[in-house]
Amino acid sequence: MSALTVRQVRRRYLTLYGLRWLPTGLMIPVMILLMQERGLSLPQIGLVGAAQGLLVLALELPTGGLADALGRRPVLLAAGVLNLASLALFAVADSFALFFLVWALQGIYRALDSGPLESWYVDATLAADPEAEYERGLGYAGAVIGGAIGAGALLSGGLVALGPIGPVSALTVPVLAAILAQAAALVALLVLLVERRPATGVAALRASVVEAPRMIGQAVGLLRRSRVLLALVAVELFWGFGMITFESLLPVRLAEVVGDPERAAALLGPANSAAWIASAAGAALTPLLLRWPGAAPGAALLRILQGVTVVGMGLFAGPVGVLVAYLACYTVHGASNPLHSGLLHRQVDGPYRTSVLSLNSMMAQPAGALGGVALTALAAATSVGTAMVVGAVVLAVAAPLYLPAWRAGRQRAADPATPPAVPEPTAPQAAGR
Repeated sequence: MSALTVRQVRRRYLTLYGLRWLPTGLMIPVMILLMQERGLSLPQIGLVGAAQGLLVLALELPTGGLADALGRRPVLLAAGVLNLASLALFAVADSFALFFLVWALQGIYRALDSGPLESWYVDATLAADPEAEYERGLGYAGAVIGGAIGAGALLSGGLVALGPIGPVSALTVPVLAAILAQAAALVALLVLLVERRPATGVAALRASVVEAPRMIGQAVGLLRRSRVLLALVAVELFWGFGMITFESLLPVRLAEVVGDPERAAALLGPANSAAWIASAAGAALTPLLLRWPGAAPGAALLRILQGVTVVGMGLFAGPVGVLVAYLACYTVHGASNPLHSGLLHRQVDGPYRTSVLSLNSMMAQPAGALGGVALTALAAATSVGTAMVVGAVVLAVAAPLYLPAWRAGRQRAADPATPPAVPEPTAPQAAGR
C-alpha cells in the first residue's frame, strides 16, 4: 500500500471502477427484453427484480461491517464471483425460478459491492499522502461510470445488431460479452487492488455481526430526530419507485413503438450511451443550479421536470419522440443527483455522515422493488404508457418534500451558527459505510 503513489492509487481506482460498470452497460439494453424472449411476463419480471432490491435492503448495513472486518479486497472478490455466477446463470435461465435466483445473486452482489472500492481508494490515497485531496478522484469516477456504461451499452447494441451467433440469440450475445468483461474485472482486481489485511479479522467480523442491529437502529433513529432528513430520505422512496419507468419499462415501451424487440435492443445501445452523456451534462449544470434557483428549490423543480419527461416517454407515438424524452429524462436525472446528495451532506456532520448516506441508498431498494411489481403489473393490465404516466406522477409528487430543506437552508443563511440537523454524537458511534 505505502509503495503506491497518490496518482497510482487514483489510476488503479478509476480502472477498477470502469471495469466494474462495463458489464452493467452491456446488460442494460437487453436484460428486460431477454427475459421477455425467454417467456417471462412483465409482472413476473417485476417480481424477480424485487428479489434484488429486498436483499440489498437487508444486507446494505451488515456488509459494511463485513468489508471493514475482513478487508475490502476479499469482499470485492466475493462480490465479483457472485456477479460472474449470476451473469452465467442469466445466459441460460429460461424459467421464473432461475431468473429469480439470478436477481437474488445480484442483490447479494450489489450489497457486497456497495462501498468497499471507494473506501479502499480513500484509505490508500491517505496512506500514500495524508494531505492528499482524494475528492478529485471521486469526481473523475463520475465521468468513468458514464463512459463505462455508455461504452458497454453502445457495444451491446452493436452486438445485437450483428444478429444471432449460431444457436445463441441476438439478445443473448451481450450477456456473453458481459461475462467476459466481468472475468477481466476479477483478474484486474486481483492484480491492482493491494491491501493490508487486518490481523483481527475474525474477531472484528464477530463484533460487526453483533453490532449490526444497533447500527440499523441508530440509523433509523436519525430520522426521528430530524424532520428535514426524514423528508429527504422520503424523496428516495418516490424516486426509487418512479425510476422503474426509465430503467425497466423504457425498453418495453421502445419495443412497442418500434414493433421489433431486437431492433429496439439495437437502438437502446446507442441510446443508453447517449443517455449517460446527457446525465453527465446534467451534472455539469450543478454550479448554475446552486446559484439559481438554489439546491432545494432546484431539486424540487427537477423532480417535477423529470415526471414530465417520463410522461413524454409514455405518450409520444414514435421512437424518435420516446428517445428524445428518454435523453431529457437522463439529463434531469444527472442534474438531480448532486443536488440531492448535497442537501443530505448539509444536514449531518461527523461519524453520522456515512450512516445517513447508506440509509438514503437503502430506501430506494424497497421502493424500487414495489415499483417493479406494481408498475409491471399495471403495464400488463392496461398499457406500458399508462404505467409510465403513473410512475411519472409518483416522481413529481416528491417535489414538496424538499421544502423543509429549503426552509432549513434559509434559516442557516440567516444564522450561520445554526447546527446541522443531526448533531455530533456524545459517545462513539458505529457508522455504516
